[in-house]
Amino acid sequence: MAKFSRNYSRKIGLPAGSLIHLGEKKQDETRISVIDFNEAHVERREVRRIEDCLPYKQSVSTTWINIDGLGEVDVIADAGRIFDINALVLEDILHTGQRPKIEEYENIVFCVLRMISYDEEQQKVSEEQLSLVLGKGVLISFQEKPGDIFNSLRERLVQGKSRIRTKGADYLAYALIDIVIDNYFDVLDKVELKLERLDEELFSDSSIETFREISDLKKELIQLRKSTWPLREIVNSITKNEFSVIDESNLIYFRDVYDHTIHVIDILETLRDMVAAMHDTYMNYVNNRMNEVMKVLTVIATIFIPLTFIAGVYGMNFRYMPELEWRWGYFGALGVMGLIVVGMVLYFKKKKWF
Repeated sequence: MAKFSRNYSRKIGLPAGSLIHLGEKKQDETRISVIDFNEAHVERREVRRIEDCLPYKQSVSTTWINIDGLGEVDVIADAGRIFDINALVLEDILHTGQRPKIEEYENIVFCVLRMISYDEEQQKVSEEQLSLVLGKGVLISFQEKPGDIFNSLRERLVQGKSRIRTKGADYLAYALIDIVIDNYFDVLDKVELKLERLDEELFSDSSIETFREISDLKKELIQLRKSTWPLREIVNSITKNEFSVIDESNLIYFRDVYDHTIHVIDILETLRDMVAAMHDTYMNYVNNRMNEVMKVLTVIATIFIPLTFIAGVYGMNFRYMPELEWRWGYFGALGVMGLIVVGMVLYFKKKKWF
């Protein structure tokens, strides 16, 4: 958080629309891929420069331009110039700590999503910002790094009988958003499996390390909540037909996405409750163990109070103490101490104090 704040401080004093990459640079080189399609044909290619996409601006078919890597700010600026993207939109694309949102400008709809994945090796949830710029007949997606969850969609575009081939860019945007949200189900399933494992390990010998994992998972779920709750607002605003570039016939699909979003939020809230319960359970367990230790120490200290008193009395440096002259005085004092210890132990056991 502190690191991101330091990055953001670079924008202080700059005018609105200044293009500076803010956030972790996950890919230095920018890669551009294009899929142009309609019902009759599909063209898929990689391009070196964003200028090579200029012919698709006037294409009568549907074009999906995907840009991986935000490190080359000039490429993002050129994309904005070629496709008439507002400078404020470009600024938000380069600011990878954006809250998910949707906005409409003169001729486009701009949408920011959080695309998540689960690292099996590190057992952690990772996030990436996905920015979508939707215009008439063209959809431009901006990702922080190569590698995504859209390969199944690309395969559908190649297939000749796929429904998506008969639809426009707004349906393509729906398909991307739907995959992003459906991927939340897969990630949350893996998080739930991790929770079940942590629940079994919670009271084992490695419980301290397990508790650290629970605390880390709690933070991850809080971050996921920040990413998912705005999704409901985004999809809900689309279903209300608030954007001119989205055809009314496709709203039914966005309503289905809205239902999925609500389901994701419900699952996430359940997982957060589970983590909170496990966290509280472990803290109660630790407190109970501490209370048991303190109880034992208190019993021991209480037993030694009368023993210390007796030892203190007969350890005083007085000249005339009759008991000191008794033949069995020493053993008598020890015997009294022993009786006191036995008596107190029996009393404590009767009271079930230990």
